[in-house]
This record gives sequence, structure tokens and C-alpha cells, in this order.
Amino acid sequence: MSSPARRPGSRWATGSVGEAMIGCPKTCGRTTTVHQARESLRDGHVHALLVVDRGVLLAVVERADLVGRAAAAPVRWLGRLSGRTVGPAADAGVVRDAMAAAGRRRLAVVDERGGLLGLLCLKRSGTGFCTEEGVRARAAERVPHIGATRP
Repeated sequence: MSSPARRPGSRWATGSVGEAMIGCPKTCGRTTTVHQARESLRDGHVHALLVVDRGVLLAVVERADLVGRAAAAPVRWLGRLSGRTVGPAADAGVVRDAMAAAGRRRLAVVDERGGLLGLLCLKRSGTGFCTEEGVRARAAERVPHIGATRP
């Protein structure tokens, strides 16, 4: 599912995280279970799940957060925000370098109240960020795993 995050681009300063982010990332709700999260993370392009309630980011969940957890457990308590979020005004180049050095491919972009604005997606090469157009193109090419449904 996607969140109605704010549109990136002209509203944000050139070279900022806000300008570089994907403005409508996939999100999941507060009742998402470990089993559902594992299914979503089967897609190699999905590096993190953004758990959102009424526009506020509750947690960023990564694969390692799910190890050894019961399938029915809610993921909102398993993820974290610390080290997994960034503000839209941050310098994209500085953030890119920090992400590459840490081996981190995704950061949720949030406002001062914790509202989800978008997702910063570092390219596999580490040289730049994924674009909305590129994400849409890859999604259109992808063959869903067994049992998945197309929107």
C-alpha cells in the first residue's frame, strides 16, 4: 500500500533530502504482522517497511528485526526510528555518503512531528538516489511471487 506523502521536488531546496526522496513510498499499518512483513520483504528491492498510523511513522522495520519473532506478532514494536530517519532539509550529498559508509540503503524522511514525507533510496552503486520514475519502472517489470496479487 502507498502513503499519500507530500510531493518531492520544487518545495525542497536543491540538493536536499526532500528533493531526492521518493514521495509516495510503500507503507504498512500498525496491525501488520511479522508474517506479512516477511512476505513484503521477500522482494529484494524492499529493504525496509514503514509502519504508519494516521500519517505518523511509528517504526522502520528491517529484515533483521524479524529474526526469531513469532509470525503473529505486530511489527510496530520490532522496528525503530533511531538511525533510520532523516529530515527533508538535510544535505543529500552528506546523507548519501553516510548511508554508503554505513551500508544503509533506505532512510524514512520525516517532518518535525514524525509525519512521513517520503523515503530516501540509495542506489545499489551508492552513487546517487533512486527516482520515482525508476521505482515505477522496476515495479512494472517485476513478476510477483507465488500467492501475490497485482493491484
